[in-house]
Amino acid sequence: MNIGDKAPEVLGVNENGEQIKLSDFAGKKLVLYFYPKDSTSGCTAEACSLRDNYSELRKQGYEVVGVSVDNEASHRKFIDKYELPFPLIADTEKSLVTMMGVWGEKSMYGRKYMGTFRTTFIINEEGIIDKIFLPKEIKTKNHAEQILNFIENAKK
Repeated sequence: MNIGDKAPEVLGVNENGEQIKLSDFAGKKLVLYFYPKDSTSGCTAEACSLRDNYSELRKQGYEVVGVSVDNEASHRKFIDKYELPFPLIADTEKSLVTMMGVWGEKSMYGRKYMGTFRTTFIINEEGIIDKIFLPKEIKTKNHAEQILNFIENAKK
């Protein structure tokens, strides 16, 4: 997926087994963020940054949805433990991560494995991707501020 592309209609199933669609956010903008794993240090920092700035993001007309390949039960625990106010999609079939181009070969300590690249898509009211934060750009502890800065600069 690239800037200017239309995001897919079916996003997946949330922590409660409910299907989430792009059309659920009609008339709103969406922060769709992909992260590797629930309750790991970087993913927790990122989720908490978004949680702590959630009201400001909503004030700016944005909803937040997180996506990882963890299952619904893992997501419920993560949400409960860190009081996350937004849904998390359980992409256990890896369909959305594949479609969005954020699933691929990673390497840690010389070991190669398949995983999710930490990536955030900013999607406008028409479902079009306006901005993509790539893995090397994302600062997990301050990610919400990065998004808010983008929003502020886009207004100018």
